[in-house]
Amino acid sequence: MEIYLVRHTETSCEKGICYGQSDVNIAEPFAAIFDRIISELPSEAVIFSSPLKRCSILAKHIQKNIKTISYQEDDRLKEMNFGDWELKKWNDIPPEQLNPWMKDFVNIRVSNGESFTELHERVKDFLSDQISETKHPVIIVAHAGIIRSFLCHQTSLPLKEAFQNKVDFGEVIRIEL
Repeated sequence: MEIYLVRHTETSCEKGICYGQSDVNIAEPFAAIFDRIISELPSEAVIFSSPLKRCSILAKHIQKNIKTISYQEDDRLKEMNFGDWELKKWNDIPPEQLNPWMKDFVNIRVSNGESFTELHERVKDFLSDQISETKHPVIIVAHAGIIRSFLCHQTSLPLKEAFQNKVDFGEVIRIEL
């Protein structure tokens, strides 16, 4: 089965901000980038999206421009929950909190947030619940953390190596499941 992992386009958030599950806008103009993304997608597909607007705006545009078998937003596709760090500058997060997490982001949970392992469990749950029954190409519009988790799952890459998977804004990655 073909799966197209699509990262949302650039946000309007200031550089260096930890925005995780905060519902920030996408940067404009985005029409040309959206058109390029659509050119890399199948003409017919099942579409899933994170409900955060930086993904759902793109997903709804895709829905209008291809033959959509079904469209669904799923909370399990939200970016990592950075809890108390949401909308803070990375440089303003106290080193005694940030440094241990940077050394073991896989297992250490952000205060009032989640760990990468918890995010990965959401992705695995989504896969077993939504993807196993689908016979058509699937488009998933999501975030870098979610896409890295999918790629770790697909390639059996250890989660601690997830950042080896570079995922640019607006990038389309095709995988076979």
